[in-house]
Amino acid sequence: MDDPAALLGPHGPFAARVPGFAPRAAQQAMAQAVAAALDGGGVLVAEAGTGTGKTFAYLVPALLSGRKVILSTGTRNLQDQLFHRDLPQVAAALGTAVDAALLKGRANYVCLHRLERAQDEGRFRSRAEAERVVRIARWACTSDDGDIAGCPGIGEQDPVWPLVTANADNCLGQECGHWEACFLVRARRRAQAADLVVVNHHLLFADMALREEGFGEILPLADAFVIDEAHQLPETASAFFGLAVSSNQLVELAGDAEAEYLREVHEDRALPRAADALRDAARAFRAAFGEGSRRGGWAEAARRRPVAEAAAGLRGALDGLAGLLAPLAERTRGLERCHHRAQVLAERLDLLTGEPPEDAVHWFETHRRSVSLHLTPLDVAGPFREYMAAMPGAWIFTSATLAVGGDFSHFTRRLGIEAARCEAWDSPFDYARQSLLYLPRDMPDPNAPDYGRAVLAVAEPVLAASGGRAFLLYTSHRALNEAAEHLRGRLPWPVLVQGDAPRAALLDEFRAAGDAVLLGTASFWEGVDVRGEALSCVIIDKLPFASPGDPVLGARLDALRKGGGNPFMEYQLPAAVIALKQGAGRLIRDVADRGVLVICDPRLLTRPYGRVFLDSLPPMPQTRDLADVEAFFAADPARARAGGTA
Repeated sequence: MDDPAALLGPHGPFAARVPGFAPRAAQQAMAQAVAAALDGGGVLVAEAGTGTGKTFAYLVPALLSGRKVILSTGTRNLQDQLFHRDLPQVAAALGTAVDAALLKGRANYVCLHRLERAQDEGRFRSRAEAERVVRIARWACTSDDGDIAGCPGIGEQDPVWPLVTANADNCLGQECGHWEACFLVRARRRAQAADLVVVNHHLLFADMALREEGFGEILPLADAFVIDEAHQLPETASAFFGLAVSSNQLVELAGDAEAEYLREVHEDRALPRAADALRDAARAFRAAFGEGSRRGGWAEAARRRPVAEAAAGLRGALDGLAGLLAPLAERTRGLERCHHRAQVLAERLDLLTGEPPEDAVHWFETHRRSVSLHLTPLDVAGPFREYMAAMPGAWIFTSATLAVGGDFSHFTRRLGIEAARCEAWDSPFDYARQSLLYLPRDMPDPNAPDYGRAVLAVAEPVLAASGGRAFLLYTSHRALNEAAEHLRGRLPWPVLVQGDAPRAALLDEFRAAGDAVLLGTASFWEGVDVRGEALSCVIIDKLPFASPGDPVLGARLDALRKGGGNPFMEYQLPAAVIALKQGAGRLIRDVADRGVLVICDPRLLTRPYGRVFLDSLPPMPQTRDLADVEAFFAADPARARAGGTA
């Protein structure tokens, strides 16, 4: 059988061999559409509602096609899930072997050169850090792939990893003594030979940027591209087709240059002093922006004297280090690389602190200990369209959230996608039975000073009815922090707050508790899958309109306005609708799930555009009465087992 719809049907191998598999008409229809695109080399834009089973719907025809296919998904976690869980499951059901490779970005693999150097130099910040490097070295000796996600006991965000991984700035390339044993080189060779390669969007765009600059490619030539979580593509593209420099990059350059000099030359103290000066200048540049994390336009920031002076000091310190590295560059490959990095960073700083092109925006972003400068293109449609043209074949874009009221133009326009077949398949879940949409009465305007208190006044009786088991999704960190301060100590259930622990750890704790309340912002609005009774309520404080004060968004809106367009209808509204669909999609994740979605924002019913949001949500029964919410949960077997209301 080579019909993907039949294979996924009631008499196919998946129904017979995959535990819990249920045939779905939407999944079968999507699989046929993907197969047609793969056979005809066309472009398919496919929205598949939650529960459609889109992963199997594209994997089955991809494996049957006999073509070289690149699969790209939104995050490294989803990439691992696709490669290590979904692909083997599909291959086993089909009874076929699959020649597949997993490929991640450079920083996801242990660098044997930097690991060796870190051990030799022993310049660790603590005994614990030294012990972790020893543990990594032992693991690397037995690892097949060097993927840091597989190192036991050391999380992927651990600050030790930059010591033993490489990036594009400090990789020695073919000059490295470990080139043949390099984990990244081996991973790329496997990808070149494999029939199916699993990547993430960041790597996909890194490949596009390299090709555009004439530096070859990361990914092999392919017959087809399947892009999952495609709604994330426009923002990812903006980052990769732009330019950025961070103070951390300059600090890393100073450290690498000093270490290379002390190991190979060590003739006087001039270069170490220059490295110290660059580190100090980078810290002074960060301090000039003040405390806190924020984003803003560079031109406005540069008008402030402390920022302008710190920028000049940073540029001077970088020139000082580059000048000392120049005569030493021929001594070692490492010093040559450091000199080249200094030159490239100086050029980028000049571009990022000068006048931006008309089709781009200059902006800055501060973090707790660093600051970054960015140049972001306002429109990525042209570069992306050119990349698609340079990589002919089938292109399949899929996500649960691509359309706005059945219209795909917001997505296709931003990426310059032309002549595409656009299809949408609704979720197979029974929302009429499984869910309830609660739109509370008498809510103030979202800009009112007491709006946050009004949201909490709505949330507390709903949580009492649900017995916890809820996500509270906020559109701002300030509102989240105020809510966390209010709810801690007031609720009889565990209160988990974004930022208190890594996201994965918070989700594990949420699932294990069974009755917790989790407060989160943007990173919890999408890509979070909590099935079963632990998540039975999602409360959203406001419609997720992006802040017009964001420098990139503001510049895009200005460009639309100058071009005679309607920024609100063409950009802000569709983007907010897609974001709300993502947040609402956290609620019902399985055929047995039940839950209440609470959207506190009164604009859903008081503004004409509210209908666009409502029409884009799943077909949930609506209520404005708390009594209906209480009745819904009273009929919930899980709630009854928990002992009723708090």
